[in-house]
Amino acid sequence: MPRLPQLTVETANEEQKELLEGTLKQLGKLPNLYASMANGPAALRGYLAMREALVGGSFSDRQREQLALFIAQKNGCTYCVSAHSLRGARIAKMTEEELLATRKGGDADPHMNAVLQLTDEIMTDGGDIADETLAAARAAGVSDAEIAEIVAHVALNVLSNYFNHVAQPDLDFPLVDAHDLA
Repeated sequence: MPRLPQLTVETANEEQKELLEGTLKQLGKLPNLYASMANGPAALRGYLAMREALVGGSFSDRQREQLALFIAQKNGCTYCVSAHSLRGARIAKMTEEELLATRKGGDADPHMNAVLQLTDEIMTDGGDIADETLAAARAAGVSDAEIAEIVAHVALNVLSNYFNHVAQPDLDFPLVDAHDLA
């Protein structure tokens, strides 16, 4: 049962309604994460602005989905693991094997594997990574722009993951349990 209301265009106040209508226009649907986050319009505005900024960044759609999926897995967010597994399959055309590898923090592409490994280190160490870790990522071809954006993707996805832990919106995607990996 959700711990925060899942607002609709009909139940929202004017400020919330404007945000929800914008989300509907952009995504074609209103995921329950957004419907719950609209309770705090400033939170949803900030989330959407950062998400939009990162869409124009260095990473492709597929790579952004991989980052979101891996970060959600690492944070144990079943809502986001479910959402990004579906998006990864539909939008990024990832196979079940590729989705599972991403959830485990790996990829067959050496560059993306290095991106995921750096993301793992950043999350594990709260960003306080060793010089050698950064040097290894750069040696694998991870650019300075990508390094900056990885930190931003961690921040964006931690926001949605933690919000989902607090709000517990109804799952509106096929279930992929974030706690099913050994």
